[in-house]
Amino acid sequence: MALSSVHRPSALKQQNKKHNVLGHRTKGALSKASKGRVSVKVLSKKPSRKLSKEERRNQNKQLRKFKREQTVARKRSLGTSNNPPFLVTLLPLSPNINPRTVLTALTTCDSTATVSVSPQGITHISFPRFKQRYSFIVPPVNDLYAILDSLKVSDTVMLIWPGDEELGDAGELLLSCILAQGLPSVVHVLSSLEELAQKDPTSSQDEPMDVEGLWEELNSRLVLGQQSPHKRTRKRQRAKQNVLKEIEVRFPGPVRLHSLERDQDAMLVLRQIGAQKQRPIFFRDNRVHIMAEKMEFVGEGSTGILKVHGYVRGTPLSVNSLVHIPGWGEYQMSRIDLTGDPHPLELGKSTKAMDECEAHIFEEADADLQETLISTNEVDPMEGEQTWPTEEELQEAENQMKGSTRTKLVPKGTSAYQAAWILDDDGNDGDESGDEGSCEEDEEEDTKEDYMVPVDVASQDGNEYDNDDDDDDEFETMTMTDAGDCNYDEKVDYKAEQDAFEKMQAVKDDVNFPDEMDTPMDTPARVRFQKFRGLQSFRTSTWDYNENLPVDYSRIFQFRNFTHTKKRILKEEKEGALPGWYVVVHIKDIPRHLYDSQVTSQSPLVVFGLLPHEQKMSVVNLVIKSHASGHYRAIKAKERLIFHLGFRRFANQPVFSEHSTGNKHKFARFFHPGTTVVATMFAPITFPPVSVLVFRERPDGAQDLVATGSLLSVDPKRMVIKRVVLSGHPFKVNRKTAVVRFMFFNREDVLWFKPVELRTKWGRRGHIKEPLGTHGHMKCHFDGKLKSQDTVLLNLYKRMFPKWTFDPYVPRPPPLYTFHSSGNVDDHSSDEDSNVDSLPKKRAKIVNFLS
Repeated sequence: MALSSVHRPSALKQQNKKHNVLGHRTKGALSKASKGRVSVKVLSKKPSRKLSKEERRNQNKQLRKFKREQTVARKRSLGTSNNPPFLVTLLPLSPNINPRTVLTALTTCDSTATVSVSPQGITHISFPRFKQRYSFIVPPVNDLYAILDSLKVSDTVMLIWPGDEELGDAGELLLSCILAQGLPSVVHVLSSLEELAQKDPTSSQDEPMDVEGLWEELNSRLVLGQQSPHKRTRKRQRAKQNVLKEIEVRFPGPVRLHSLERDQDAMLVLRQIGAQKQRPIFFRDNRVHIMAEKMEFVGEGSTGILKVHGYVRGTPLSVNSLVHIPGWGEYQMSRIDLTGDPHPLELGKSTKAMDECEAHIFEEADADLQETLISTNEVDPMEGEQTWPTEEELQEAENQMKGSTRTKLVPKGTSAYQAAWILDDDGNDGDESGDEGSCEEDEEEDTKEDYMVPVDVASQDGNEYDNDDDDDDEFETMTMTDAGDCNYDEKVDYKAEQDAFEKMQAVKDDVNFPDEMDTPMDTPARVRFQKFRGLQSFRTSTWDYNENLPVDYSRIFQFRNFTHTKKRILKEEKEGALPGWYVVVHIKDIPRHLYDSQVTSQSPLVVFGLLPHEQKMSVVNLVIKSHASGHYRAIKAKERLIFHLGFRRFANQPVFSEHSTGNKHKFARFFHPGTTVVATMFAPITFPPVSVLVFRERPDGAQDLVATGSLLSVDPKRMVIKRVVLSGHPFKVNRKTAVVRFMFFNREDVLWFKPVELRTKWGRRGHIKEPLGTHGHMKCHFDGKLKSQDTVLLNLYKRMFPKWTFDPYVPRPPPLYTFHSSGNVDDHSSDEDSNVDSLPKKRAKIVNFLS
């Protein structure tokens, strides 16, 4: 029989985990476990009372009423008698469309409407029937900048679609720019629908035709005389359906396509413009903006005062604030005049001409309250220096220097640097003799160098050249004619081709071997990469953002809290000329050449009011995404690009980095097609959200849309870190230890980079143990077995800063379309050839009928 054993608890008083009962604990169990303790969060919360059913119903009713009032106020803020009219931009998507025909159909649809035209070409229509008024602007169809500037302030854009042709490259570019910049409310109109229906199919045999409509086209050839009304209706419906498919691809949602064949259709278009919901655009709605109805330049010198007539839109206009004109820059206002409305809505009032409207001064600028044009901070070169020491401090420092001198007994010819390593010895006359000896030896070496004679002295004698001149008399000169390609090399810029080839190679290396760099053999690595450092972890290692900042960072402005500043500025109540008033703004110090170029281009003039601090410079970060239409090759960092940042337009050379989280972001050497990067540059402060368009300029002046995006932040603290990867190859491998070569080429470099951690392409990590020999071989140890085909890498990092390359003046691109005169036969033939080459790609087959 076994002896019974008694369990005795241990001295640690172990408590085993209790059995977990299925299901949740009850309220009683929870209260028993808490034993009356209440968490701090519950105590700090404000006691909330549950609303009754009637109170909840009343609260929802009040919210609905508030939102309804906001919607009605937003609708009534445009088009009425006391508000600015609806600003509509007519934009044809084909060079064959004349927007003036559409404008004529809108102005003649109602006999009771009042039509007037401003000196800048803006057509105003007042409809007493709708109690609304409209302003139609037709920018030059060839000028991309004029179209974008007019759309910056427009409430509605009327897209005029071609019915008998597909969109070309220019139409695709316009749509891409409009969608990326900020799309206002849209109205779609189909042009020349009746002309398309009545078009004779036999008049255009060379036009491309769909395979699906081949049988119908063959049948139409057999019909004599005019087409039947039923066939014209089907052709009109087919064209309308094709355009609707194109619109639905680009503009998702319910879409309505209008045609202006009758007056009722034009009235329907105007009713939709006045009744549809207005799309919000932040940079337009939160800033005052004016479309110039009339311009006057006063001044005889190089600068003068520009008088801009127009309606105040957006927010109130204060004379003490600054204004920005796209492509011109920032300017101050001297005064604001208030005039009568030259385009009233009421029928009883007689419409006055713009010159007859009497103007009176509404507000003049105050020098004490007016915003300054200072955009950069004044740099004080003595700001970071110490104060000048006093005489007592200078005397004390001099005494310390005298007391620290001592003499040593050193061999003759020893320099001061060598004497510092020799131990102290009894003697008084060592330093002076050593210095004198070293100086004498240096002088002897200098004199020897002075008396050195060139080896090829005989080659510099003049007798040989005389002999050559005598020999030249035995020869005669003949002119040789090469083959047909004798001038081919003169037409080709081989230096540009060599640069393009090197750039292509750099792009290919960046894709295949990112950040890898060969260690130079002629320069020590510790000198070549002296500005780099090693990091144990790129994500978690600390890096002070105020360390070693360049001088340009002392010229910019920085916010303590950018988000709070933006909210405070937007909540401030603004005073000045209210929206809807017709004013005359006096802008001073305008260069005359800018005014002359604006008059020559016949493009609309747009004036934007700036928020506080938006004229100052800072570090701006933009998130840009590659655009497929123009980004066909990689863009190198610090390459000149043209940016459309909201209402601004400027050129700059940004620094690219990855769009990632954390406080450190890896530098991108190239902006590859199909990727998203962050562009960092010095630019004026702009409060987000703001859209961004990026163009690249060709050598001939044309511009390609390479990227679109938005403003990320205005933050000088964003750190862009450049990574350099040095690679080496295992020479001898013994499990976890290996001898690596080709990473460095001298012993001192190995000792210099010894503290930096190593890694391999197959995921091993290690460190340098010791150098071997004098040619850069080193013994390394890793955390696992190393393969002989693996590659050893060493990562080095350096912070990158943008350069001050901000250029506010950007040249206009060439026209979008090229028109040829029909009288020239050569031009006509060249047009036919170009049309054959640029046939629509969506056509399946080209059918030509024999006569």
